[in-house]
Amino acid sequence: MNALKTTSAAARVAQTPIGSGFGATTTAEDVLAGRDLSNLTAIVTGGHSGLGLETTRALASAGAHVIVAARDQEAARAKTRDIANIEVERLDLSELASVRDFARRFLESGRHIDILIGSAGIMACPETRVGPGWEAQFATNHLGHYALVNLLWPALEGGARVVAVSSAGHHLSGIQWDDVQFAHGYDKWRAYGQSKTANALFAVHLDRLGRSEGVRAFSLHPGSILTPLQRHLTKDEMVDAGWIDADGNLADPTFKTPQQGAATQVWAATSTQLAGIGGVYCEDCEIAAPDESEAPSFVGVKPHAVDPEQAERLWALSAELTGIDAFAAVK
Repeated sequence: MNALKTTSAAARVAQTPIGSGFGATTTAEDVLAGRDLSNLTAIVTGGHSGLGLETTRALASAGAHVIVAARDQEAARAKTRDIANIEVERLDLSELASVRDFARRFLESGRHIDILIGSAGIMACPETRVGPGWEAQFATNHLGHYALVNLLWPALEGGARVVAVSSAGHHLSGIQWDDVQFAHGYDKWRAYGQSKTANALFAVHLDRLGRSEGVRAFSLHPGSILTPLQRHLTKDEMVDAGWIDADGNLADPTFKTPQQGAATQVWAATSTQLAGIGGVYCEDCEIAAPDESEAPSFVGVKPHAVDPEQAERLWALSAELTGIDAFAAVK
């Protein structure tokens, strides 16, 4: 227990901004200006849509070879046909069999992964059950990425960055330990918040387990951006939230462009400013400061999303649910 307390204190200290020089209006291209990534291989889940597409475009433009992992390969190829130096592979994060198949195919190629960005996700969807009855947001946003990283571990060892795309939505809910699958009353926003907290906690514990093998992990809030992520929301819901006006035009001046939204995940995946750092939650191309207020502020990171003890507990639960844990032998 003393070791866990020490780790927890270290995690709180780590959530300190470093003065990156970037900000909310920084674009992914700004982050990579002058960088040559031609010797790197990256996997981007959902790399053909929204922020994932802009991330793919930026990494590939800087020379990286990008594997776009997508459920719909035909749609992914259509969206990325103008981007050189990429390949498209099928991956459905809601199906463990699909995750296993993707990982097997990649490992058989004998390649090393330098960057893995978990950009795919769903938000505020109607109650949906996948696999053995798992709540779809928790399963797709968290469990699918958890399984993917663990299955690809042999290709990550030796030096890699894993980036879990979380959200300020984590302010809406911690892990609902007494009902993770929302079997007793579904709330689409609490379920989304839980899945985004899970993304952040996953990065905390993965970094703890992987740093001795040269693997560092990060989570982040990309900002508010109009992308296909809002496909499950009605126009009235977005008008009531103040995101768009009655004509469907952007109404919130704090919203970012997709290019700006992709910046923080690209920064977390590539920045030399983060050398020797890991397990932290970032926003606006910066390490986010803690937010210990009781109400959701949607700025900074809530303690429940970077707590090492909860991160370890979530890892154990994820291993139990999926039957997958690359680190089982060393625990």
